[in-house]
Amino acid sequence: MAIEYVSTRNKNERAAASEAILQGLAKDGGLYVPTEIPKLDISLNELSKMSYRQIAYEVMKLFLTDFTEEELKNCINSAYDEKFDNPAIAPIKKADGAYFIELFHGKTIAFKDMALSILPHLMITAARKNKVENDIVILTATSGDTGKAALAGFADVKGTRIVVFYPKNGVSEIQERQMVTQTGDNTFVVGIRGNFDQAQTGVKQMFGDEALAKEMADAGFQFSSANSINIGRLVPQIVYYVASYVKLLADGEIAEGEQVNITVPTGNFGNILAAYYAKQMGLPVAKLICASNENKVLYDFFTTGTYDKNRKFILTSSPSMDILISSNLERLIFRIAGEDDGRDRELMSELASAGKYKITPEMREQLSDFYGNFATEDETAEAIRRVYESNDYIMDTHTAVADAVYDKYRRETGDPTKTLIASTASPYKFTRSVMQAIGKDDPQKTDLELTDVLHGISGVAVPPAIEEIKSAAVRHDTVCDVEQMESVVKEFLGI
Repeated sequence: MAIEYVSTRNKNERAAASEAILQGLAKDGGLYVPTEIPKLDISLNELSKMSYRQIAYEVMKLFLTDFTEEELKNCINSAYDEKFDNPAIAPIKKADGAYFIELFHGKTIAFKDMALSILPHLMITAARKNKVENDIVILTATSGDTGKAALAGFADVKGTRIVVFYPKNGVSEIQERQMVTQTGDNTFVVGIRGNFDQAQTGVKQMFGDEALAKEMADAGFQFSSANSINIGRLVPQIVYYVASYVKLLADGEIAEGEQVNITVPTGNFGNILAAYYAKQMGLPVAKLICASNENKVLYDFFTTGTYDKNRKFILTSSPSMDILISSNLERLIFRIAGEDDGRDRELMSELASAGKYKITPEMREQLSDFYGNFATEDETAEAIRRVYESNDYIMDTHTAVADAVYDKYRRETGDPTKTLIASTASPYKFTRSVMQAIGKDDPQKTDLELTDVLHGISGVAVPPAIEEIKSAAVRHDTVCDVEQMESVVKEFLGI
């Protein structure tokens, strides 16, 4: 059955999967969603005998129905190869009474690699299918990890350019260095004097600017996105939840059909939305535990039914979650509104004009799958210390937010259901915060120098992604105001 994609703000705007991937954001500013969530058509027991690549095909073929088997398998095989340092791709570690899905074994040691390793292949295949002759300009805002993963995926890919905006003082030292040392003649990294939400809003405005689109087309370019607003980012993320469940099944940790909870450290809402889609496909999931840091806009939403971004923006030790506008939540809003594009459009208009919206009691009733809570900075550090001392397992700050919230959930509900926790980044990406949490910080050392100390403590090898940036030259030093974002893109493209 062919699955099409419609805009959350106008169901009359329809696209095939390849067209939605190329477009990124719908022309009306909405996000593409599938006309239905397909059900898994193979048993969990059969899936438990498959490799990650094979599982990826069985899941993604159901969503990307205009890709041929050969095209899709080629994309999958090109993505999930030796660039991952573990043959399981997303291995599971048991610690602190939960199962941690380690999503950081890719090239840039963050979960974004899981989708951004395949997105360039999907996009180039989609461009060929749709006879696109323009160069595709990937325009992306990042809160820390998407940027580097996208840069690594698209660097020197023929027929593409990539521009990444990040908040100049809103990412870790290692995250920034990963981006500004990126090689590739088609790459451009820009720090903005502002926060992630401002960068994301600026990118969305460029996507929605028809005059700019014409100017780009006249010069032989067209925009697309590597953010999780692109459905080509979201679909590959569903895979690792299915793969993790059947891995527990294969290892005898759960019985077929046994429900599990999934806990996700959440900022832009894409990662937990993928888990929600996996549940809709038939994966036996009980609770989806949405973990926020002190920028707890999602916790407040699940608690009150009101989404309100009108609050102080807090810089935390988990910067990839320092977000007040969770773009992917719109896909969930569309679904719980009964796929009413008019209602979704109204709510998003309220968010744009007043900075907040309130959902109806009927919509709130459909959020029973979710539990939301948040962790303070102290609670995050305490989780890192506690799990290190009790389990000899070191988490990064984002994973620690998830663990701290899961601990609150356990104590609050007494729920004994086995739980998967999305471990979204290597602790080596946030060495300063991690070392401070376990009482091993050395203020005389840089974040990069601390990686060697962390290696001595953990026994885990320093990832190549860290070793290679220690001596890499800085290639990108552009910084601009939010209002200058469009002009620096044009300058890079020579328009």
